[in-house]
Amino acid sequence: MIKKFIRKILGVKSAPEATVAAVSNRKPTVLSAKEHGINPQLVSANAIRVTQTLQDNGFKAFIVGGAVRDLLTGVKPKDFDIATNATPEQVKRLFRRAFIIGRRFQIVHVMFGQDLLEVTTFRGPSNDAAPKDEHGRVLRDNTFGEQHEDAARRDFTINSMYYDPASQTVLDYHGGIKDIRKKILRIIGVPEARYREDPVRMLRVVRFAAKLQFTIDPATQAPIAVMAPLINNVPAARVFDEMLKLLTSGHAMACLQELRKEGLHHGLMPLLDVVLEQPMGEKFITLALANTDERIQQGKRVSPSFLFASLLWHQVLEKWEAYKAAGEFPIPALHLAADDVLNTQTDALAIQRKIGADMRDIWAMQPRFEKRVGKTPYKMLEHQRMRAAYDFLLLRCASGEIDAEIGEWWTAFINGDADERERLINSKPKAPAGASAAKKRKPRRRAPRKAAAQE
Repeated sequence: MIKKFIRKILGVKSAPEATVAAVSNRKPTVLSAKEHGINPQLVSANAIRVTQTLQDNGFKAFIVGGAVRDLLTGVKPKDFDIATNATPEQVKRLFRRAFIIGRRFQIVHVMFGQDLLEVTTFRGPSNDAAPKDEHGRVLRDNTFGEQHEDAARRDFTINSMYYDPASQTVLDYHGGIKDIRKKILRIIGVPEARYREDPVRMLRVVRFAAKLQFTIDPATQAPIAVMAPLINNVPAARVFDEMLKLLTSGHAMACLQELRKEGLHHGLMPLLDVVLEQPMGEKFITLALANTDERIQQGKRVSPSFLFASLLWHQVLEKWEAYKAAGEFPIPALHLAADDVLNTQTDALAIQRKIGADMRDIWAMQPRFEKRVGKTPYKMLEHQRMRAAYDFLLLRCASGEIDAEIGEWWTAFINGDADERERLINSKPKAPAGASAAKKRKPRRRAPRKAAAQE
């Protein structure tokens, strides 16, 4: 009933008609090197090695997906995926360091040093007998097929092109080259059916539209508002991976704005809207994401821990103040606030334990930056999260949350020699500002919370 209701609202065809339409274009447009203009120098030597090895052993093999899209726009791809008619077991036998992974659809990871290439077997038409959840999401589908069927199974036209480094030709089954030139993002097949198969595709629409600055095709966009709740049925680990890709796309703020515009943010970071409505919170997150985008565009590494710690900080800050107002001491209050926020977001995003631990360290170090006396500053320099926590401190200063003088002091202390560090410590009062006033107040009643022992 729900499926029929959605189709009626959106005016979409039935699923069988969608499948037929998706695979109807069996003959690809073949583009020569002169027509597509790909620069061979941008192609990974290891990707060429994989395709050549497969071809030398009698198999078809192509660079596929986002790598081809990037090559066509003159951008050097970060990752290279390979598509072939060889089965995962056949691929594994041809390479010394190859590992079959995946439950939903088996793929092979081929390693050359630290370089990882993903090799997939051409997928066949979606099998009606494939295991699905109650909402229609495909749980496992290891059906192999022909190349034209594989092209129809891919998500967007701009990601369904195949590049052969040997002949330097591109095979285009669904008009992807035209959509790239028109800057249009279009899903292959009937959008409602494709989103139901894998709701994560709705997040991918947002990411590609923001990253590539493409316009979303109206038919591709229309079902998202109705089908957005299906994201809640996707395993949290997959949602986390996709959110991380979105936030490290180099266009993080644009992606978040697109998420809100399409109504896809609910359940992912539901409190983010509240933060973005507050001037200080919006400035802090804008600065954090701008910093992330700049690092990515410079080819620098981005820490997921720092990124998520920044996005969730004002939720922690709000709860921290609430616990202190209720009588909890500052350090235990901060730990309790961190617990609350991480427990809430872990349910939605499956934040990995290691990332969560690093986020706690970054948050927990913030009050310690105010203790600029004795041996504390020297101990801070030895902490393994010092650099991330210091960068976080500078964001707080830049957003106006705390006095910029604190950040300036720590910058001088970190960069100073032994004499300069001693001078800085001696130039500060023995207690933070306001400490004397605090002594005159009545001591706060400590809330009987077990977690307070974390101080």
